[in-house]
Amino acid sequence: MSEFAANAIEMDTSPIMQGGEAAKAADFANYFCSYAYLYHQKQMLMDHVRMKAYHAAIVGNRSLFEGKVVLDVGTGSGVLAIWAAQAGASKVFAVEYTDMANHARRLVEANGLSHIVEVIQSSVEDLQLPCQVDIIVSEWMGYILLRESMLDSVIRARNRWMKPGGSMFPSHATMLFSAISFEEDREVKVNEYISSMRDWEGFAEQMSSMYNVKMDALTPNFKKEQEDYYVYSGLWTELKPEHVVGQPVVMKRLDLNTCTLKDSEGVDPINFRLDVPFDSTVSGFAGWFTVDFNGSREMPVSQRVVLSTGPEAGYTHWGQQVFYLKHSIDCPAGHTFEGQVSMTRQDKNKRLYNLNLQFRIPQEEGSEQKLVYEIP
Repeated sequence: MSEFAANAIEMDTSPIMQGGEAAKAADFANYFCSYAYLYHQKQMLMDHVRMKAYHAAIVGNRSLFEGKVVLDVGTGSGVLAIWAAQAGASKVFAVEYTDMANHARRLVEANGLSHIVEVIQSSVEDLQLPCQVDIIVSEWMGYILLRESMLDSVIRARNRWMKPGGSMFPSHATMLFSAISFEEDREVKVNEYISSMRDWEGFAEQMSSMYNVKMDALTPNFKKEQEDYYVYSGLWTELKPEHVVGQPVVMKRLDLNTCTLKDSEGVDPINFRLDVPFDSTVSGFAGWFTVDFNGSREMPVSQRVVLSTGPEAGYTHWGQQVFYLKHSIDCPAGHTFEGQVSMTRQDKNKRLYNLNLQFRIPQEEGSEQKLVYEIP
């Protein structure tokens, strides 16, 4: 049995796009609806790191696309489908769940490619095609790769519609994790938390003096609520290379040609060691990803392309997700962070994740910390 056939019979236990009409309507409101607006599409189309990588990967591998049948999962405005047609594909199915499909259809027509590109407004889960495809193209990645959980739908599309020996674009993904030093940014968030707590103190005094109601019993709950919001939530940030402390470690690798729905559930706990190469004030940690366009074993590319969202790549709309400490740590050169990191789906929204982190600095007693960050 081929690796693709094996994937096709995988048991589907993913919570994404499952359930009745009410559940799907809620999922549409929480996730899909923003992608129906051109301003959102424009933000992604103006991400030139993203655009140049996909353009080079598709148009630069014309020999792989010529005469092939292509499926573009989540086509949005249809640009990737247009490039696939320009690269010589004989047929491109461009599937889009939102009303952005109407704009995509108009753009395809304006570029004279309606005879090749067929825009289909449908979810991947309800998609019907007349044939299997040779290549699946998709820009499915969210913050720190997995956020939004579009990968589940991409895997379903592959399992159902890609021919054995076909190829995924991108074909591989890598999640990276590092210590960072960015005190200016961390202090902004911590000061917002401090300001919020001072505001609560004034509010509690006012409630007592004006209305004879003591609010002290709720202070611990408010403090926890504000800590979770200001401190223990992942943040979009644009880091520079000098903010990264030491070498990042790999959290997870994915081969998109063979990975399973279980792989999209999160990141299993991995042990890490981060070395501090020079005296640093460690503000927290950060995660980002790269994707590679290598093709598959049966359909390798002639021009390999890497799309990085790391600090060295410059601006991308993905940025980096940072996880700041409430209190920074001054670390001399030679100190290390040893610990474990994982990502798990949130109970309240299965498209989102929590990052679970525990670490210690062996050179310092009492340095152990165990933290959970919500990635909103």
